[in-house]
Amino acid sequence: MSNGLNISLKSYDSIFQNDEQRNTEEIKPVPISELKPFTEQPFKVKLDEDMDALVDSIKQYGVLTPVIARSHKDGGYEILSGHRRVKACELAGITDIPVVVKNLDDDTATILLVDSNLQREHILPSEKAFAYQMKLEAMKRQGARTDLTCDQFGHKLENKKSVEIISENSPDSRNQIQRYIRLTNLIDPILDMVDNNQIAMNAAVEISYLGSKEQAAVMQSIEKEETSPSIAQARKMRKFHQEGNLSNAVIDSIMMEQKPETVKITLGEDKLKKYFPKNY
Repeated sequence: MSNGLNISLKSYDSIFQNDEQRNTEEIKPVPISELKPFTEQPFKVKLDEDMDALVDSIKQYGVLTPVIARSHKDGGYEILSGHRRVKACELAGITDIPVVVKNLDDDTATILLVDSNLQREHILPSEKAFAYQMKLEAMKRQGARTDLTCDQFGHKLENKKSVEIISENSPDSRNQIQRYIRLTNLIDPILDMVDNNQIAMNAAVEISYLGSKEQAAVMQSIEKEETSPSIAQARKMRKFHQEGNLSNAVIDSIMMEQKPETVKITLGEDKLKKYFPKNY
């Protein structure tokens, strides 16, 4: 059985700031029992086909990229990057894993966690939503300007520097990041529908402006009518909410409206990026 110590740092060169820091940060084997998940870690560790493939890869080749961690206040280490690798090693029966231990404060650790995990191929909307929110709050505490007074299709005010900085180092545009962050205002059942592609992103963003009781009523109507709201229906509910007239009866009435027949074509994000610039 592999001991899990086949190490390659190439994919993490960008994490280290300079040659001096690379030379002073030690890679060492750490027992999995000493590794703890990051507090409020927004990225889910799923036992799916991707995890099965990762387990098989680790059994055959070992851990090719070390986990990034920092010392935990209660002893052991807190994982910043590599939650899936740690779980895969556990499933593969490997007890030790290579770890780079970094000395980072809470906000810098949060930013590293988000940036490293956003490079994954498959990320749920809810994961991105809370990850971007965490990073934005960390940047705010570090002194970056933030102003979230904006509509989902563009900012109303100028100088939103922190969101622009995030977009420069992420796969999503500034406006798309704002849409993801709006999803953190959704109640769990509706957010689950977004993750499961049962409700469109833009419709969910409009619903996020409703109160939690109103969202619960929308969810009841979704279950009753066995259909999800269109972007037009969601906008109408938001308008009634802003006017103070969104009741359960109004929600049911809007949800019972007949939707126009449409032909839906779904393209993957990787294909869209070939034809549209990042800010679209």
